[in-house]
Amino acid sequence: MLGNLDYTTLQNIWWLIASVVGSLFLFLTFVQGGQTLIFTTAGNAQEKSLIINSIGRKWELTFTTLVLFGGALFAAFPLFYATSFGGAYWVWMLILFTFILQAVSFEYRMKPGNLLGAKTYEVFLLINGSVGLLLIGAAVGTFFTGSQFTLSTSNSVTWRGPLHGLEAAFSLFNLSLGLFLVFLARTLGAMYLVNNIDHLPLTERCRNATFQNFLLALPFLLVVLGGLLFMEGFSVDPGTARVVIEKGKYLNNLLAMPHLIILLLAGLGGVIYGVVATRFLNKDNGIWFGGLGTVLVGIALFSLAGYNNTAFYPSVSDLQSSLTIRNASSSHYTLTAMTYVALAVPFVIAYIWYVWKQMDARKLTVAELNGNDAKEMY
Repeated sequence: MLGNLDYTTLQNIWWLIASVVGSLFLFLTFVQGGQTLIFTTAGNAQEKSLIINSIGRKWELTFTTLVLFGGALFAAFPLFYATSFGGAYWVWMLILFTFILQAVSFEYRMKPGNLLGAKTYEVFLLINGSVGLLLIGAAVGTFFTGSQFTLSTSNSVTWRGPLHGLEAAFSLFNLSLGLFLVFLARTLGAMYLVNNIDHLPLTERCRNATFQNFLLALPFLLVVLGGLLFMEGFSVDPGTARVVIEKGKYLNNLLAMPHLIILLLAGLGGVIYGVVATRFLNKDNGIWFGGLGTVLVGIALFSLAGYNNTAFYPSVSDLQSSLTIRNASSSHYTLTAMTYVALAVPFVIAYIWYVWKQMDARKLTVAELNGNDAKEMY
């Protein structure tokens, strides 16, 4: 049955799959956000260890999902992977470096006799949770604002800027998206800690941090939403595949795909309810509403960037070098084979959910942290 799907349908399916994986990664950045809270929310070394050990149970999921997102894009849209990673390599190398710092920090922070000391590794975690997410947000922002590259007839990429991707951070829209992601991750991280830790003084401060960081995220969210409503976009003529600038392109996409408006509003509503439930209703399950809301917002944003004859990786140096779902994807055979493999994804998700529930069957306490039954110390 899958082999009978036409090429266009397969391309659309795989953009949706990549969008879902990318959106799940955005939810899992609560790990990065939680890391940064050790400097602003923990009152002492014991509370700092509670935060790091709570977050430390999940950090591999975030990194694995990021790798899976990159792998899905590489397999389904190899021309995008080659263009972005081949031209904007400095931004991707810095992002990867911050995740290496995270992995090293969780491994060595509490190792006896480590040369750098625990404080240094905590700074590394801060860098991953702030600079790393800022750069990821700026890189995703280029899906809407464009990048400085050209492609030859053999698809060889030439980057027209000396910063090779870092120039994305100098765009107001991209920078706002990156900062929104940083404060959203801190909001989600605080929600998760409330849900996962049994230590009243710390969880009360985390409830406050949830609301405070959401307020800090709001101005950047407004800039992003305003940009999407009024900025020019990169439209593709379905007949000739020619790319042109279109005023209000992303607003037009919303109007042409009203289900995205529902997704966007439902997602923002989920995040808002998660904040209200955590801070004002004293509920511990706000992370699930905030997490689901984040996933819905992410799917809406990726869909705006790729569907409705839109160039999802536009070139501001040469419009006709812009990448679309149509010209950047793998062959019909490859996409069909990958779709069969993707049928196993729900089982993988079910397994992850089961393991997650087992790990979080009880909240982390000081007694568990200091007792003999503590399995890992970060």
